[in-house]
Amino acid sequence: MSVTREVRAYYEQDREHGRLRAGRGRLELWRTQDVLRRALPSPPARVLDVGGGTGVHAEWLVADGYEVELLDPIPLHVERAGALTGVTARLGDARDLPAPDASMDAVLLLGPLYHLADRADRVTALTEARRVVRPGGLVAAATINRYAAVHDTIYLGHYTQEPERRAAHEAVTDGVMLSPGHGFSAYFHEPDEVAGEFADAGLPEAERYGLEGAFWLYGDVDDWLDDPGRRALMLDAQRALERVPSLLGVSGHLLTLARRPA
Repeated sequence: MSVTREVRAYYEQDREHGRLRAGRGRLELWRTQDVLRRALPSPPARVLDVGGGTGVHAEWLVADGYEVELLDPIPLHVERAGALTGVTARLGDARDLPAPDASMDAVLLLGPLYHLADRADRVTALTEARRVVRPGGLVAAATINRYAAVHDTIYLGHYTQEPERRAAHEAVTDGVMLSPGHGFSAYFHEPDEVAGEFADAGLPEAERYGLEGAFWLYGDVDDWLDDPGRRALMLDAQRALERVPSLLGVSGHLLTLARRPA
């Protein structure tokens, strides 16, 4: 997908490579794996990882036995992902996928919807995903929750800074997050609006999963994730709460799934 100059500059600093591989970002990674492993077709199957970054998801998908093609608009990401064994990576736009109709068993958009501020562009990206997935195939998209910046800036201690506080509350108002300091911009969804975008793209009956729940905001979350026994308990706890409607907006991210109608 095309990205603004500011977002491109942000990702060209190589910030994305380690985001889900360390710290509390691991909770998002492991919960994404948890949900997708229950929904994906059995391997081997063809998966298109759109906006797949440096291959953090493609890597485990290949290890699970899937045939993975990754698309991303950032050349550095494509270079890194392409160096992974078994991953085919190339530049691409989520709104114009270079794949034939019904050629994939699953299409993942685990980042593109963040950076499409216009609803029409997000629906176009989802429509393209529906086009290239086979009938009955899975489309999965991650979104950032509308309230994530308020929660996150308090967790990080940045909420005391007026520019950070103002940006977080502006995102609550209109969904557009313009982060001061490092040029990151994104669209933050209300939990209830995601299914409507899926429906308008021809993907009805979408199911929403809260990825991190409230656990990403716990001060000792890293300690839980570092300990295999406690990590398993935390993942089990969030799995039990992942579809509770009143808790969806607490998660930093939602994962929304639907299948292309036959």
